[in-house]
Amino acid sequence: MRQSDLTYEEFIAQIKQRTGIDLALYKQEQMQRRLKGSMERAGADGYAAYLRLLDTNPSVRQVFLDRLTINVSELFRNPEHFGTLADRILPEIAEGKRGIRIWSAGCSYGAEPVSLAVLAQEKLPGVSCEILATDIDESILKAAAKGEFQDPDMKNVNAQRRASWFVREGTTWKAKPELMRLIRFVKHNLLADSAPGVFDLIVCRNVVIYFGDEAKDRVNRMFFQALKPGGYLFVGGTERVADSEEIGFENPLPFFYRRPR
Repeated sequence: MRQSDLTYEEFIAQIKQRTGIDLALYKQEQMQRRLKGSMERAGADGYAAYLRLLDTNPSVRQVFLDRLTINVSELFRNPEHFGTLADRILPEIAEGKRGIRIWSAGCSYGAEPVSLAVLAQEKLPGVSCEILATDIDESILKAAAKGEFQDPDMKNVNAQRRASWFVREGTTWKAKPELMRLIRFVKHNLLADSAPGVFDLIVCRNVVIYFGDEAKDRVNRMFFQALKPGGYLFVGGTERVADSEEIGFENPLPFFYRRPR
């Protein structure tokens, strides 16, 4: 950092002012490493120069947001966990109900909510399902709303599911309309906004792992309050809810936390 450059604290304060994204809530060491790589690729020699580029160069700004929101996913990521969701969790939360609501929080480019839509169609005949898919990145939400995926995204989707729920268009797999009409895509900032409703199931996987401990706790408490009694939070394969009992969760299965009835 040059002598006249911004400090990290000054830089993140400017980012919060411009975007509403509070980088102080992310793990600092991890965020600084990510920013350093982005700055080098953009040709910025410090935080002040990088901030000027973010203000004046839309492509640099978009790369910054993409790096910040970690848009990495695939359909049915950790298929064994989705198997548990399909066989045990969905039938339980839908029992005796005419409809359920699911929140895919941090949905990235749409692989997760589309996976959830497939399971809803397969496992819950006669039960209406509304899936709210949210992310902080508006450009990725526009991409997600197209329901388009590449071959690497489809590696956990067997031939029967591909034939039933997707259409091949050139090099792209496109989710059928009966899946996409279950999903509503909305911008939402987990670190700043309140919960967008009350849900039977919240799926938030490989998102809060990048947050600091205080932010993780705040988000997990928001999830608890946003669940209906008996509802579940489904987390990623390397994640757990710290202080889950103190928050009020039960943990009947790995990666699944339940709000008691």
